[in-house]
Amino acid sequence: MIRDFSAFMPGGTPARREPTALERLGWGPTFASQIDTDALTATPPVRVVAVHRSGLQVAGDGIDETIPPGPDATVGDWLLLNRARPRSSRVLERKSLIKRRAPGTGREVQLIAANIDTVFVVTSCNQDFNVARLERYVAMAFEAGIEPVILLTKADLAEDPAPYVEEAQKVSERVPVVALDARGEEPAKALASWCKSGRTIVFLGSSGVGKSTLTNALLGTQDIATQGIRNDDARGRHTTTRRELHATTGGCLVLDTPGMRELQLTDAATGIADVFEDIEALAARCRFADCRHETEPGCAILAAIEDDSLDPERLARWRKLQAEEAFNSASLAERREKDRAFGKLVRSAMKAKSDRKR
Repeated sequence: MIRDFSAFMPGGTPARREPTALERLGWGPTFASQIDTDALTATPPVRVVAVHRSGLQVAGDGIDETIPPGPDATVGDWLLLNRARPRSSRVLERKSLIKRRAPGTGREVQLIAANIDTVFVVTSCNQDFNVARLERYVAMAFEAGIEPVILLTKADLAEDPAPYVEEAQKVSERVPVVALDARGEEPAKALASWCKSGRTIVFLGSSGVGKSTLTNALLGTQDIATQGIRNDDARGRHTTTRRELHATTGGCLVLDTPGMRELQLTDAATGIADVFEDIEALAARCRFADCRHETEPGCAILAAIEDDSLDPERLARWRKLQAEEAFNSASLAERREKDRAFGKLVRSAMKAKSDRKR
């Protein structure tokens, strides 16, 4: 069947109407501008709504199926579906990408989600609260070019949530902080300005902080399983086992994710600088351009520590993230170089073998 995709092409200014199937999945000019009408008809656009071990679950206009693994894609990506060779489906250029260094001893990069508009960094008003972890998540969001919001759940269970809010606000002046009860109608009201039709949001955080509960609240259902936390240490239990997009009745796409026990940053120098822009501004005022901020005279950072305008613990976290990011990025660059060299060796061997057969 030939479908009319003209409404999605650049320059189109359709009158007010009901959103199409693609628009309900988050389609817009960012993606339409990358292709022409012929390509849209021959290879219909689909969005990756879930990633399974068996492949990618994709949805589009009249399409809802699982294709084999192959495209280097993650949940939230838009593909041009190649019906004849689905493994060769083209991934459209992303407007945002959340990634981390994969857990374990390997040096691979794990793609978390693509084409996200708002990242809600979720933590609880209890023992789970950790400023250093919040800084990591916010740095990852900044690096991806995504608007971050810090959500403090279980505010109804805390004796006084104000101290948690105050600490969270110190992460960055650019990041809003919202404290709420993840259940009932409160999330839909408190997050309404971010959860608009056509937008895609994601909840990120540890297990047990209320990500699935928040998703259920926005969807108005109890379809997504939830579990409580352990009483002894407030740590959560894994409930969500895969990243999957869900559509609200208002047209917002919500990505529920498994909890992350390890978040190693890589290729995130700009995001870290954005989170710690107060320290970066101080560093720019040091007498020496190569100041290590240890014992050098004229160090603006040491002066700020001395007059109590900079928290030494915040400085220590900045140093730690910088060192981690530099190591991970260098390791990744080294791996990429080795992969290129190996690929070149394989191509050379294949060419030599072909020449011998002639």
